[in-house]
Amino acid sequence: MRITKSFMVLDAADTEREAAFWAQVLGGKVEAGPDEGPFAHWRDVVVDGRIALGAQHAPDHVAPEWPGQGPERQRIQIHPDLYVAHEDVPAALQEVLDLGARMLQPAATPQDPGGFHVLADPAGHPFCICWE
Repeated sequence: MRITKSFMVLDAADTEREAAFWAQVLGGKVEAGPDEGPFAHWRDVVVDGRIALGAQHAPDHVAPEWPGQGPERQRIQIHPDLYVAHEDVPAALQEVLDLGARMLQPAATPQDPGGFHVLADPAGHPFCICWE
């Protein structure tokens, strides 16, 4: 098998907001798909000329719950880890919060090396700001 393209796709009721959030986080831009048909409301997040992430229209999207334990909860199936330098964590954290993320689980010891904060994007998908 020869894979010619690979990127993560996130479901969202509001693909404009979801794609805009990730474009700003990843330093890219949003490219819109068609307005009709099976890819209506699709948005690509393009970084350095390559698709980094897709936002797929899912009008009935239900955000997963963190930590996603128990049969009654929407389980988390995948999440991105975004690594930044340890000294850049406070600024990175503030940036994603300003863009519309919300904190799900702060690091227990953010001053220690090797940690992570768990956040949710505007559609509720978990992601982590990590450091080594």
